[in-house]
Amino acid sequence: MDVCDKSRLPRERLKTDGAEALSTADLLALILGRGTSEKDVFTLSGELAQYLSGMARKPSLQELCRIGGLGDAKASQILACLELSSRFFVGSHMENVSSPGTLVPHLAFLKFKRKECFVEISLSSCNGILGIHVVTEGLADRTQVHAREVFAEAIRDRASGVILAHNHPSGALIASDEDKQVTRLLARAGKLLEIPVLDHLIVSFRGYTSLRREFPELFEM
Repeated sequence: MDVCDKSRLPRERLKTDGAEALSTADLLALILGRGTSEKDVFTLSGELAQYLSGMARKPSLQELCRIGGLGDAKASQILACLELSSRFFVGSHMENVSSPGTLVPHLAFLKFKRKECFVEISLSSCNGILGIHVVTEGLADRTQVHAREVFAEAIRDRASGVILAHNHPSGALIASDEDKQVTRLLARAGKLLEIPVLDHLIVSFRGYTSLRREFPELFEM
């Protein structure tokens, strides 16, 4: 960002255009106020925005402090803002997943990833989103997934079911043989743990594909 153009800084744009015109990263930059010697405030707010976009619950203070540049004080500020918003504006309603399309907006952070990421979404007994977790992040076009890592998050969330998702950096939405094999293996593991795999989504900048819709046999044991 060109810091010399003060009219385009978040505080000035908030005055002229309103808070709704600012990105999540801009709003976080306003809350943080300043960065650190290693990261300017816009780098830090961008990393924090990406982290929060993958969560469907409020993070803990300890989780926020794992982000480089966020100490107790700044993390506490972010938590306080999140708590206030949930008390007065967001409410306590848990968003339910009624179809793959309702989940895709929560996975928007995957669309332009340059590396393949594998994500686990924990669901309640009513298909409410309990958590969205990046399990692995691999090389440019592949990542390795193990059932113990996927279901460790689901067990921690006390999930009743899970949806899997990963991105294709190439933009392709066709499931590979490896995608199908991983889906079949994880569906079997979920059956043993009584945490069923409800779907597996492929996400890219071109859209998404539901493997449950295309290959239902992968989920039938």
